Amino acid sequence: MIRDPVAKRYAQAAFEIARDRGTPDEWAAGLRLLAAVIGDPRAAAFLSDTRAALSERHRFLEKTLEGIDPLVLNLAKLLVAKGRVAIVPQVVEAYENLVDEHRGVSHAEVITAVPLSDDEKRTVEEKLSELTGTRVIARLEVQPEVVGGLLARVGDRLIDGSTRGRLLALKRHLEEERA
Repeated sequence: MIRDPVAKRYAQAAFEIARDRGTPDEWAAGLRLLAAVIGDPRAAAFLSDTRAALSERHRFLEKTLEGIDPLVLNLAKLLVAKGRVAIVPQVVEAYENLVDEHRGVSHAEVITAVPLSDDEKRTVEEKLSELTGTRVIARLEVQPEVVGGLLARVGDRLIDGSTRGRLLALKRHLEEERA
């Protein structure tokens, strides 16, 4: 989940450059490689260590990210120089969301009481696609307190088809009638 608004700004800038140059997939690959490097705790610690010379940290990036788009490398160096190594995974996620949005793909967080089969997941994605007018890719999460049905969040839109949600709505309706 993207919590840092700065990560969104870096991702937006990266996306605009990649879109204008026609290289969104190359940027995505380079950013994922950067995230993989940062995923190594020793590499992340070194790149975040302000006691290490910035030039050494940049050389490390040049070696480990050899072959990626030079502008992706520049972004990596900028993030290291600004002390923003920790937000790299959020930058990558935000960037990929922007690419998907540009291509008409939405991501949904779907919460169910029980795990769904692959066929059920496809059906949920199809129904959400019909509702949103975009191709939807669902990420499933199981929370037994949902009781039944599902909760889905697609962007800013919340779709509550859960048994719990229906029961709460019925309770509110009955309370309003009594008042």
